[in-house]
Amino acid sequence: MQNTFRHFRFPILALSLLLAACQRETVAPAPTGPGATAQNLPEHLTLGNPSGATTDLAQPTNYLLMKPQYALSYHRDRGIPNWVSWHLSADWRGSAARQDDFRADDTLPTGWYQVQATSYTGSGFDRGHNCPSADRTSSVADNSATFLMTNMMPQAPRNNQQTWANLEDYSRTLLGTDNEVYIICGSYGRGGTGTNGYATSLDQGRVTVPARCWKVVVVLPTGTNDAARVSTSTRVIAIDTPNDNSISTTWGSYRTSVDAIETATGLDLLSAVPTAIQQVIEARIDTGPTN
Repeated sequence: MQNTFRHFRFPILALSLLLAACQRETVAPAPTGPGATAQNLPEHLTLGNPSGATTDLAQPTNYLLMKPQYALSYHRDRGIPNWVSWHLSADWRGSAARQDDFRADDTLPTGWYQVQATSYTGSGFDRGHNCPSADRTSSVADNSATFLMTNMMPQAPRNNQQTWANLEDYSRTLLGTDNEVYIICGSYGRGGTGTNGYATSLDQGRVTVPARCWKVVVVLPTGTNDAARVSTSTRVIAIDTPNDNSISTTWGSYRTSVDAIETATGLDLLSAVPTAIQQVIEARIDTGPTN
């Protein structure tokens, strides 16, 4: 510390600056346990932490990665996320171009394998975004963050480029009617069919090809205290699609209930929403418009 401040003529000013810097750099860990509530969860986990993911190195199959742009539970042994969660509002949209800078995530713990930009090459599967590039266009940095490989899963091209893309596009149109949305998505199972046929893994077994890809979209009017504003009339869209290159491009045909996704994955989705509200909205299958 003496070296840092040896050029200051005023020790009191130096001490003040030091204290301010320490305050800025102190970041409390995201609450993740049963006591984590809507009031103390960060933006992208406002509706809950579906698997109780933490930054505990002893939990490599449910490791929490908190990005400014999204939150995710990473599965080291599958090389893909269990789930990714993010808030989408008009503030996250802008004019930043798609960066296409796919790259390894060097924030993973030391010694963990980092999936590379080339890990999917020649596999017949897309580097399928969980949090989409077009949901993060407010700045170049925000868009670039979506190209980290920890945000990717091997996805059949037709699924990624058409079925999921159509739902992503639709979700963004909802912002134009003064809404904000919370999105959670992920995958489960093992084995999908891409352009080269069926496969269970890529990159010498270090990246699992999931069997199913799912997504949940919660639509709210723009406001504050969002988890508390979810009601029994809140629109919740849930889809569960096979990771197959011959599926329909119409995402509406894969609608299901949140309860069904929870049963398939073992996750507890929307856990920050009051239990009585969850029971209603998670049992319902959306019948709203699809475009």
